[in-house]
Amino acid sequence: MNLTNYHSHTSFCDGRAPMEDFVKEAIRQGFTSYGISSHAPLPFPTHWTMKKEDVESYLEEFRSLKNEYQGRIELYIGLEIDYLDEYSNPSIEYFRNLPLDYRIGSVHLLKDDKGEIVDVDCSKEVFKERLDNHFHSDVKATVLAYFSKLMSMAELGGFDIVGHADKIAYNASFCQPNVSEQSWYKQAQRDLFAFISEKGYMMEVNTKAYHKLGVFYPDTTCFSLIKEMHIPVLVNSDSHYPELVNDGRIEALQALKTAGINMVMELIAGKWQENPILV
Repeated sequence: MNLTNYHSHTSFCDGRAPMEDFVKEAIRQGFTSYGISSHAPLPFPTHWTMKKEDVESYLEEFRSLKNEYQGRIELYIGLEIDYLDEYSNPSIEYFRNLPLDYRIGSVHLLKDDKGEIVDVDCSKEVFKERLDNHFHSDVKATVLAYFSKLMSMAELGGFDIVGHADKIAYNASFCQPNVSEQSWYKQAQRDLFAFISEKGYMMEVNTKAYHKLGVFYPDTTCFSLIKEMHIPVLVNSDSHYPELVNDGRIEALQALKTAGINMVMELIAGKWQENPILV
């Protein structure tokens, strides 16, 4: 039943439980493989990223759990690494040298025209305030800046999975209804997906918001592009709570099949393999 997940956050970052609690819940629910991917350190402190000095403890705790639960579940360790700029992104030597099984590359942050770093991965109401206060209420320019960051991230590399691609669509649509239907938006989205395909990255279907907001990231409106461009996909819950490790997975797998996508990527014995969707 494709019981896998490679995007989850523990108390090392903004997750709400220790690493072992997620592992135990994954086993309880019958998962075949499970990956931890806490938010990687940034060059400045935040409430939601890991501290650089905690990375070794993160890796040590994982190694201990992998040994303890060997034979019951395949466990993998990764990081969700932000693209901030050319000096802080998944491609830099520090992240490349860490002994990780995989890396998720994501964009959560944009810089305004004063160089201030702004978190745009927030509620739609907060996004609207930040759009007004930092980006001159310009939805188009902000969305294009987001896509530009993703393109730069894909160009530099250093990761395996594109995290919650096109996540800005939900917040942008709150500020400007139907923005994702506009020709400039569709072209930027198509260019991004084409580049991801060209570079050979996997793309997650992130189910974190499905039961709250009714959307995946990217949403079902993008699935035809994923199919057309032959982008390898996997379903991740982006879980911050152990009880949500499986949240939205079946719905996402069913939606992928409806769109004509019949295979998902899974880590098996340490190698990414394409497997049929079984729901």
